[in-house]
Amino acid sequence: MNILKQTTATFAICFSAASLQAATPEKQVGSTKQAPSASERYDGSWESLQQMPVPAWFDDGKIGIFIHWGPYSVIGYRKGGRGYSEHVPKLIYEEPEHYYPYMKERWGAAPPEFGYKDIIPEFKAENWDPDAWAKLFKEVGAHYVVMTAEHHDGWANWDSDLTPWNAMDKGPKRDLVGDLGKALKKQGLKYAPSYHRERHQSFFAKEKFVVNAEPRDDIAEEIKRVPEAASLYGPFGTTKEYVDSYVARWKEIQTKYQPDFLWIDDIPIWTRDGNNVLAGKAKPEVQYFYDQCRMMITDFMNDGAARGAEVYLNNKGKNRNWPDGVGCLEKDNLKLEVIGPKWQSCTTFGSSYGYLEGDRYKTIESVIHEMVEVISRNGNFLVNIGPKADGTIPEPQVERLHAMGEWLKINGDAIYGSRYWKECGQPNEHLAFTTNGKRLYAIKLQKPVAPFTITGTAGWSADEIKGIRLLGSNAKVAWEMTAQGVQITPPSDLGASQYAWSFEIGTTKEQHHPNVIVRDASAALTGTKEVDLDGNVR
Repeated sequence: MNILKQTTATFAICFSAASLQAATPEKQVGSTKQAPSASERYDGSWESLQQMPVPAWFDDGKIGIFIHWGPYSVIGYRKGGRGYSEHVPKLIYEEPEHYYPYMKERWGAAPPEFGYKDIIPEFKAENWDPDAWAKLFKEVGAHYVVMTAEHHDGWANWDSDLTPWNAMDKGPKRDLVGDLGKALKKQGLKYAPSYHRERHQSFFAKEKFVVNAEPRDDIAEEIKRVPEAASLYGPFGTTKEYVDSYVARWKEIQTKYQPDFLWIDDIPIWTRDGNNVLAGKAKPEVQYFYDQCRMMITDFMNDGAARGAEVYLNNKGKNRNWPDGVGCLEKDNLKLEVIGPKWQSCTTFGSSYGYLEGDRYKTIESVIHEMVEVISRNGNFLVNIGPKADGTIPEPQVERLHAMGEWLKINGDAIYGSRYWKECGQPNEHLAFTTNGKRLYAIKLQKPVAPFTITGTAGWSADEIKGIRLLGSNAKVAWEMTAQGVQITPPSDLGASQYAWSFEIGTTKEQHHPNVIVRDASAALTGTKEVDLDGNVR
């Protein structure tokens, strides 16, 4: 009941905002832009990058798999049993009163004698089968996969020549990024090794998100005892050395694996420690970082153009990394209440991205509903899994992936290749809408046991409707045109679908309404859930 109440309230906001936007025609975002040819490359300016189009594979594919996997997966624990477990490597040192006793109980020692670096040998991936992963992702309906190449902890999941702290030389002794990429390619899936190093320079520091960061005392002692650890925990501070290492590591990923997407996490230093780079206010070191990011993105886009590949990137955070129009809008567990500029929700099944033993998971119904609502508002659904250190995926996550896949096999016509309608939902009937050409899809988020009317079709004539069917059912769907809109009487046989039911309405005209989009990203983000950088809901 609470889910239905929440859905109703959210759709009410979505409906009114979209209706207001419809009054002012606007240019469609993203997909109407023309990418520069290989001979007309991006020139290194934000203005040039703002012209990048949304690739068809991304706009049509809708469903992606996010993977947080690294040495933090060995720990699988966070104080309180909720939140981002992938942040525990730094929390060990930030909250020693809690984590040091935990480490002594589990490993027999704590920092500086035994720290995060000493957990890495237990990250073995001994049961990992990249081909099985790729087949699973294909089977459940994903069109692209994003896996952490490097999180904030400084560990490289690829065969790197730039750091000894990489998966080929330590831990698994395998090229995790490369092996998964090969497996995904065989399944025809797009691939993005995600990159989170933008916060590494203060991840193990006394103070986060400052230019002049210094290591915590026990981190400094670990480095003193094991000098090689300096290249895992550091460098510290936003220095030229750090920025150059940031760019070099991504360039190595780009060169070795030719990714389809440049996934970058949000960059807090842009708006911390006296900086506001998008407003033109930045310390010299931060300005250098910002400029290098712009050139790194330019190089990635130009490399894609030269290869004939449609590549893309994200623009993460409520305080966006880049000027609007450079990549898709994105936040953790984001659900816009309006139809926004092309966006993506990196969504968790539970409270954590990394593996967290005993995490509490969303219901299958709520996952399906969230997926539908995201897509109805011009979003992509990038749903996360957090594998265990041995490479196995926790059963509750597999169960939810399979449930998504079964639903998509039945209702995929309403999802893949779809676009938003003039309204994203109708609250009084728990409906979400998508379109595909001359087909309108009314997706019922409550079991359809009684006739319902789509008020957005008021004023249509019966001649405009060619027929209505329920996806997954062979039963005839009765309908009639009323003054309030088309009224649909669901059949008694609802077919094979569960959790949400898609009614396909064939019409005589295009149903996509590009001009209803809320193009201003700040306005589109208004009212969305606040989550801090450590995964705590505020």
